[in-house]
Amino acid sequence: MSKPNEFSVVVRMDDIGAGASQHKIAANEAERAALALRFDLIRLDELTADIALAKNAKGVAATGTVLAKLVQACTATGEDVPNVIQEPIDLLFIAEPAENGEVELEPEECDTMFHDGRGVDIGEAAAQTMGLSLNPYPRSKGAETALRKAGVKNEEEEKVASGPFAALAALKGKGT
Repeated sequence: MSKPNEFSVVVRMDDIGAGASQHKIAANEAERAALALRFDLIRLDELTADIALAKNAKGVAATGTVLAKLVQACTATGEDVPNVIQEPIDLLFIAEPAENGEVELEPEECDTMFHDGRGVDIGEAAAQTMGLSLNPYPRSKGAETALRKAGVKNEEEEKVASGPFAALAALKGKGT
């Protein structure tokens, strides 16, 4: 594992055992504040995860659910946009490559994180799962009005404006 992060919950390899082990984790107030900064959130009111860990031939499989209650800023108005994320987590922790070593992953192995052989960081796994589930363009109820006032066209207007007859439509009102 690399340096500790804002929400580091390390489960030691020898605590995982032969069968699956269950882990319920929750970020405290300071951890949530740090994660809110990292993910550019107005607030992170809750981040919890229920994760099962099981060793297999490739590494340590982590499955479960991540729950987050948060507030993002509307991309058009800056207003608060509350959001609840409930996302399944299904990833594989594999050993970090040797120094300057490369790891090639198959497409089905893209949900992979590294461990150092001593433990797996399920806190970071929960944080990254939440981060990947965030709405990249949160919109408030007033977003459409604000965008119209700024001259931004909606999808339908853009299709008409850039369609095959847009140039003819622009000429229509110009008499000779």
